[in-house]
Amino acid sequence: MIKKIACIIVLFVTINSIAQKNNISPYSFFGIGEINEAKSVSELNMGGIGGAQNSLYKIHLTNPASYASLRLTTYTVAGNNKYLTVNDGAEKQSASRFNLSYLALGFPIGDKAGVVFGIQPNSNVGYSILDNVSDTETNLFFGEGGTNKVFLGYGHKLPYKTNIGLEGTFTFGNIEKRILNRREDVILASLYETNSDITGFSLKFGIQNTAKINDKLDLKSGITVNLENNLKSSGTKRLVSLLNVSDPNLVIVQATSQDEVFNSEVNSPLKTNLSIGIAHKKWYAGLEYSFQDPVIFKNNQLQSANIEFIKTSKISVGGFYTPKAESLTNYWQRITYRAGFYSKELGYKINDTEIKDFGMSFGLTLPSKRKLSDINLGFDIGKKGETGNGLVKENYFNFRLSLSFTDKWFRKRKLN
Repeated sequence: MIKKIACIIVLFVTINSIAQKNNISPYSFFGIGEINEAKSVSELNMGGIGGAQNSLYKIHLTNPASYASLRLTTYTVAGNNKYLTVNDGAEKQSASRFNLSYLALGFPIGDKAGVVFGIQPNSNVGYSILDNVSDTETNLFFGEGGTNKVFLGYGHKLPYKTNIGLEGTFTFGNIEKRILNRREDVILASLYETNSDITGFSLKFGIQNTAKINDKLDLKSGITVNLENNLKSSGTKRLVSLLNVSDPNLVIVQATSQDEVFNSEVNSPLKTNLSIGIAHKKWYAGLEYSFQDPVIFKNNQLQSANIEFIKTSKISVGGFYTPKAESLTNYWQRITYRAGFYSKELGYKINDTEIKDFGMSFGLTLPSKRKLSDINLGFDIGKKGETGNGLVKENYFNFRLSLSFTDKWFRKRKLN
């Protein structure tokens, strides 16, 4: 057991070191960056549905009430590779990046409860945007960093096939943003820098219920509520004068203003997630809808003047099918096939245009020779934003992989 725990600690350190430096989207310029969903790969492979699901040996991250169903110790790690093409209407650029998605460990407590803890990237910042203000002036925007979160959740079983759960999260990270202004025939260029450290706590409450429709079908439902929370942002900002040379990689500092300290807040309102589905021994089909009021920035150092934050929402439809989970002779019949699609309103307008995200997802759960352990493979394709009105359109392809291992760590000793 000591070796297992040591391996998990090493992976925790790895995901923390990687998560803050991997993003390639121009839309990560806004706020605290692109927000990552708190969902497992198997959930994302079904369009993101997962609030009504639970398992004896799988970790579902959407709803902490699902942790009550765990009967075996389960540890899982996942990674994601994103391929992206950005089109501004005049030209296209492509890029790719890899990052670890999450690391989690769950185990049962008695027969009626379970605990899951882990670490996951919360948001990613990574962009480099050139704005031609005029024929003689340009602004180069670039930034990096992001936030991570450590979470601890507890689920408990109640009568009438009902689970409840509570999850606490600590968010932390650092975001660096810079704006470089250059003008032709001007000796000096100016560089404006902000460096923000972000921390905060949040709570998520969940409930699940399973009701019989008939002998073969169950009706599963789930509700999760992310309570209102504040992220504290503190850091420094400064103005740097540079020698205006044609080579952007050559930086010759002429003067630097004294660092100015700032403090600000990001208020995230209550977020609600509703999920419902029909479960059969071989298949599951579900629908999920989430919504949230606009995020509020106070004494803002992270928001641009041309952005307006509005309500966020997402609708997902998806499911899975397993031909014959108990088959001993046909491996392909034991594979679980997953698919879904989603539509998101990302919660902000740029130049009075609302930014939306549409996509489809597919995946496989491959059982391993080791009983109850598995490999999840999945991908989704989609688009975000649009061309025109000073915007860009992203066409993306995500490939996901997760490894899940099960064990029984706490065995009662028997004496002969």
